[in-house]
Amino acid sequence: MGDAVRLVRSDALSDVAEYAYAAAVEPGARLIFLAGACPLQPDGSTAAVGDYAGQAASCVENLAEALRAAGATIADVVSTRVLVASTRQADLVAAWEVVRDAFGDHDVPSTLMGVTVLGYDDQLVEIEAVAAVVD
Repeated sequence: MGDAVRLVRSDALSDVAEYAYAAAVEPGARLIFLAGACPLQPDGSTAAVGDYAGQAASCVENLAEALRAAGATIADVVSTRVLVASTRQADLVAAWEVVRDAFGDHDVPSTLMGVTVLGYDDQLVEIEAVAAVVD
């Protein structure tokens, strides 16, 4: 885990959730607000058309690259919001499992939500994130 992020847990809350319920940013940290990571390939086309898990994996890769460009890693993420263009819980879970696995032990507070539509042709998944680093 990054030096600037402290995950917060509570025994009073359900342990069913696969993420921490809160995260605290240590004093002196620089916050990084990332645009939603989309499943776009370098040529601008949408990756893994029709595949929720495949698009989630592409989003995670693009998120990791945006973090790298900002001087951070997935271990520096404070929170995420995973948007899935579907009304089916199974589709949300398929995307979530990829994101959860990518974050591993750094199980940051996250919101998973179904939405009507996302911004690019054939886009099914988008991941927003906030990170914090100590320079």
